[in-house]
Amino acid sequence: MSASPKVLIVGAGLGGMLLAVLLERINIDYEIFERAKCVKPLGAAMSIGPNILPVFEQLGLLDEILEVSLPGRTMEVFNDKMELIGRTDNTAFMKERGGYDPIMFARPDVYRIIQSKIPPHKMHFNKRILSVGQSEEGVLIRCTDGYRYEGDILIGADGAYSAVRQSMYDRLQKDGLLPKSDTESLNVGYACMVGTTRPLDLEKYPMLKDDFAHFGVVVADSKPHSWTIISVPGQRFCFGIVIQLKDEEKEEAFRNSEWGPESVDAMLSEVENHKVPFGGTLGDLIKATPREYVSKVHLEEKLFETWTHGRIALLGDGAINAMQDAVIIANCLYDLKSTSQKHIEAALQDYKTQRYGQAKKQVRISSMVGKVLYGQTWFEKLLRRAVFNWIPRSFEERSFIKSTAYRPQATFLPFVANPSNLPILPQKMSKRYTEEQQKSEKQQQQQQQQQQQQMLELPSSPTVEGM
Repeated sequence: MSASPKVLIVGAGLGGMLLAVLLERINIDYEIFERAKCVKPLGAAMSIGPNILPVFEQLGLLDEILEVSLPGRTMEVFNDKMELIGRTDNTAFMKERGGYDPIMFARPDVYRIIQSKIPPHKMHFNKRILSVGQSEEGVLIRCTDGYRYEGDILIGADGAYSAVRQSMYDRLQKDGLLPKSDTESLNVGYACMVGTTRPLDLEKYPMLKDDFAHFGVVVADSKPHSWTIISVPGQRFCFGIVIQLKDEEKEEAFRNSEWGPESVDAMLSEVENHKVPFGGTLGDLIKATPREYVSKVHLEEKLFETWTHGRIALLGDGAINAMQDAVIIANCLYDLKSTSQKHIEAALQDYKTQRYGQAKKQVRISSMVGKVLYGQTWFEKLLRRAVFNWIPRSFEERSFIKSTAYRPQATFLPFVANPSNLPILPQKMSKRYTEEQQKSEKQQQQQQQQQQQQMLELPSSPTVEGM
């Protein structure tokens, strides 16, 4: 059987798109299926750092990403009276010890860069998944428009409310193979409204002239909201407005999980008069944002136990988590021996083995960050006070060192040298790439030896006397 599979990727989020770029590099055939009718510039600010930037450097995309980003040097936390209650400032430490500045950008800007590396004919929009099937010979997806597509491997990269996951879990549950924990609902903790403004007046917001990102978080103990404002290139602010859901609101959040402008009206009216640390109100920023690009999302906390089944695998949710999943899946598929059921199952299980422990840590960290920045319970308020007032800087630096030690790279591309003086966790290397490199080096040595031998065998040039 061929060692090069046909991969069907369901979901055109950052994880699915990065996987496509990686597969493009190793000449593995793929197609992407996205339920949206087109790509809209939805989403607000994102921050990435040493955990994933080496991969973009391997792919030659780092410079393009830095052009639409600003280094994140500080985070300031305020109460709703605009009084500073906490601040982190590890600029020199992060760059010196981590090797990279954490960078801030508007999600749509980096999405466009990644999308530009994917041939348009490999992306299919308005494709809602109706059903998923698999056999010893391959996988099959059926879409609501009547089309069906076949391949060797199916990757569900379609988010927390994944149609691929639901179809796969339904099958496993009928067969009595689904763990009980995977039958439980997602823990929907927060609703979040996000957007990115148009270019703003530099006289009103002079901090937009700076060559680093301003990152402000407002935690309003007297209101049910917290909000984050981050400056990004292009004289713009990204905003995210978070409300912690009550128990009775979580079921409604589960039913209304779609991104989209139609679900944000009620929240807008509640927050438009809230002040912003950099001047003005949230209403000013919302009015400066194209209405169709203000969207609402729910933030969930759950780590599923079942990641793979046969020829199907799932990417995790959350941008960095999903992108790291994509890197490891691509590595495993690069070493795939054939498209047989046995080899594909082994490759996808290897992906989970490599990623599960780190994903579990990331979910725990994300949960803690959410409690510190957005939580409104008495315990979360106490936790926030402890983090910003009582925890020593040395603990913060140790936490940073530990969190940036995991930075997987594509094992089929030349590794980026460690630019920091921190130890990096080892990762499983590619046997195929190692063998190919050794073979290439051997061929180069043979060619050099042949050239040297030919030079020795050339006749000497006659001398001309008298010159």
